[in-house]
Amino acid sequence: MKDSNTVFVDIAKLRVGMFVHLDLGWMSHPFPSSSFKISSERQLETIRSLNLTQIRYSPERSDPEATTVPAHVAGDMPIPLEQGGSAAQQVLADAAKARERREQLAAQRQRFSRCEEKFSQATQACVQVMDCATVQPEVARVNSQALVGEILGQMMGDGESMIHLLSDGSGERAAMHPVNVTVISLLLGKAMALSESQLQVLGMAALLHDVGKAQLPERVRWREPTFTAMEDKIHQEHVAIGVAVARRMGLSESIQSAISQHHEMVDGSGFPVGLKGDGMSAPGRILALVNRYDNLCNSVNPNLALTPHEALAQIFAQAKTRFDGASLNAFVRLMGVYPPGSVVQLVDDRLALVMSVNAARPLRPQVIVYDPEIPKDEALILNLEEVPECGIKRSLKPVHLPEVAMSYLSPRKRISYYFEQSIQPQSAGTVP
Repeated sequence: MKDSNTVFVDIAKLRVGMFVHLDLGWMSHPFPSSSFKISSERQLETIRSLNLTQIRYSPERSDPEATTVPAHVAGDMPIPLEQGGSAAQQVLADAAKARERREQLAAQRQRFSRCEEKFSQATQACVQVMDCATVQPEVARVNSQALVGEILGQMMGDGESMIHLLSDGSGERAAMHPVNVTVISLLLGKAMALSESQLQVLGMAALLHDVGKAQLPERVRWREPTFTAMEDKIHQEHVAIGVAVARRMGLSESIQSAISQHHEMVDGSGFPVGLKGDGMSAPGRILALVNRYDNLCNSVNPNLALTPHEALAQIFAQAKTRFDGASLNAFVRLMGVYPPGSVVQLVDDRLALVMSVNAARPLRPQVIVYDPEIPKDEALILNLEEVPECGIKRSLKPVHLPEVAMSYLSPRKRISYYFEQSIQPQSAGTVP
């Protein structure tokens, strides 16, 4: 997309202070944005190294003194030898930096792809468990233990966890909720230093917490605000049915107990029993919180779905007393104020989609930045850990995005997460 108020200037007559537009894919130059104001001689030399003869610039967005180009400017004059050597070295350094950034971007995209593949495999395994839970309970037990064990095996260790937002098409849709809840519950349980045996209980209960819904009439499987008292009562029966299925599978009392508590609240307002505080187990308290978060993000009615930031804010502001305080505080630390999937506005007013959060540094996520000068398939992934001056100003609802930004960022209709371990901070570039 080109600015109608731009003009072309010979590359030799560029000056510091000009607002330029590089009509190149962003991976063809070392700048994070294709449109910016030249702020230093170093940037000037880097632009001249791109083998362009002319370049577009915006006079109205440039410094006034930069738009009046004298007859002989620095670009027209021979560079002294001592300066030329330094400039050449800088150009080579910038080119190396651009290559490094391209390699980092490729590595980032490969990691996203691996996470989506693992999530898809997990949802396929989950579907198999659900399909045989009532008719082959022993087979379901073995398969569910294998799946939870595999996820825990990937998660355990001293490395940091990077939580990634997945594409809408990742995994079996019917199994997205239980796998989502399992992954986030286990990450939260690990962050809260649960023992290995508690994590195994939590993982099994999270995976199977809704197994009883398969025996309900389809119209009452997913709770809606319009339910009558009778429909709500029938819906609540899925908890007892799920516990019974878990018992037939030969699962421990601890797992059955956690399944029975996934709709309980520490203030006694939950169901089916109305437990309070310490009456709930540690796995049960975590499962109740994560289940609620995922249901807010992935409502059966898309019009009622909240963004991840809104869901977290609603739980914290409006339902804080209904959930275990230690679990909720740890959840905010794990997911960050802007969890993956949040649409945000950066402090420089650019629009972005949060893609990944490092559980150890949740306030500095990785974001995809909307830039009409950069093709969507080359979109800049900016690591805010590496660009401290470019933080997040606020969260936005996707419906408030301009249509072109909505198409570019593609906010997810369903929010799904997976993780990877031991990832060191990576940068896709710095702001010029």
